[in-house]
Amino acid sequence: MQNVTTSTPIFIKGKIKPTGVYRIESIDLLRGLIMIVMALDHVRDYFHAGAFTGDPLDLKTTTPVLYFTRWITHYCAPLFMFLSGISAGLVGQRKGKAYLTRFLLTRGIWLIFLELTVVCFAWFFNPSFTTQLLGVIWALGFSMIFLAAFIHLPKALIVTIGLLMVFGHNLLDGVQVNNNIAASFGWSVLHQFNFFELGPFNILVAYPLIPWIGVMALGYCLGDVYKKETDAQKRKRFLLTLGIVSVVLFTLLRYINGYGDHSKWTEQRSGLYTFLSFLEVSKYPPSLLYLLITIGPGLVFLALTENWNNGISRRIKTIGRVPMFYYLMHLYLIHVGALTAAVMSGRSWTDMVNFSTWISLEPKLAGYGFSLGFTYVVWAALVLVLYLLCKWYDGYKSSHREKWWLSYL
Repeated sequence: MQNVTTSTPIFIKGKIKPTGVYRIESIDLLRGLIMIVMALDHVRDYFHAGAFTGDPLDLKTTTPVLYFTRWITHYCAPLFMFLSGISAGLVGQRKGKAYLTRFLLTRGIWLIFLELTVVCFAWFFNPSFTTQLLGVIWALGFSMIFLAAFIHLPKALIVTIGLLMVFGHNLLDGVQVNNNIAASFGWSVLHQFNFFELGPFNILVAYPLIPWIGVMALGYCLGDVYKKETDAQKRKRFLLTLGIVSVVLFTLLRYINGYGDHSKWTEQRSGLYTFLSFLEVSKYPPSLLYLLITIGPGLVFLALTENWNNGISRRIKTIGRVPMFYYLMHLYLIHVGALTAAVMSGRSWTDMVNFSTWISLEPKLAGYGFSLGFTYVVWAALVLVLYLLCKWYDGYKSSHREKWWLSYL
């Protein structure tokens, strides 16, 4: 039997005491890796000059390096949502459905509250909260609330619901609801990326709930492969097969330009740019093809990394064990850093606060920004600082398990 779990220690008076709580380290590794990649996208938003002049995925203006700087971050949201479902399944295996129901409900409500307050302020530095971004934390919270109900259904039915959402939601792409603002907003919350001006509030619905709810539900069901009695080799083969099938299915559906994404790939000025067009799938809302090409390689990664244990992987796992702490800290550090950079480049600090929609669309920031190379340097420095903070917090959380509120971060 391969060693894929580890006990989480408690540090008491200089001694390490095992807790008996076990974690699947390949999950921590993948989660930590996508958190690191996620920071690159947000650093690019606040620092790269190109973020204010064009879309990095626009094949008419982008470069391959800039394209992949943005495209690689597509893995973050779907894998984080999927891994959250797996983690919920593991919690349920240890503590039962009654505990898991309360866990999902309280965490879901807490995440929605965080999105509308702490996370919102981090994005916009607007104390009046008149601009709201319904983003990934919002979708994660609502997906947990729905999963709290789903877990009481038979597993086969949960899988069916999840597959219908993931594979069937693109049938709704042509549905438009514009007859009144309430109905339009409600439909956007479910399935359409949109921006609304509602009185004094500007609301950007960036992460419609369908099919994210289905992604988490499927992750929850996949948690069964991590039961202690499951043979490790069979688990790895299953994950590897499922991942490869997902990538092959993506390739076939994308090649025929049929179902699964409203955008079609086209032949470009070179083979490389044609390949970029082939990869250019829709994130808002996440198309079937988007989910296949992100979650599929994630499953392959889980299958191949169960025994990875070296200096680099251990540090990445540290980040993966405290994802919400990392998420909140990285937003504030990036925004404060960008505010400082704006002042040092001769602009007013007020240019970096109170955006009406999104930072890259802010007219007062025209002409601001730095090279892509400098952006990568900022990202590397940020990740180093975040690792040190996460290492401290992970140790503090492990040695203070009596403080129940720490689990909410």
